[in-house]
Amino acid sequence: MRKSPWILFIFLLIGGLLGGILGEILHVMAPQGTIQNIFSTHFSLGITQPLTLDLILVKLTLGFTVKINILSILGMFVGIYLYKHV
Repeated sequence: MRKSPWILFIFLLIGGLLGGILGEILHVMAPQGTIQNIFSTHFSLGITQPLTLDLILVKLTLGFTVKINILSILGMFVGIYLYKHV
């Protein structure tokens, strides 16, 4: 059976979201020290300053940022694993 690339994208998205949420929870609940430093490390991709287009009648503001931490990357790998084995 052939699998759709959209299903892979959904698995990656859900895995990344769940991993990111878990990383944020562990960042808040972990005691000060090495573990909290590991889970608080992240990098952001995207447009940091929103792009504004003023057309007099309509004003559009566009922005997009993705914040990735260690557990979101692990969640994406779990998503790939589940995609291949389901």
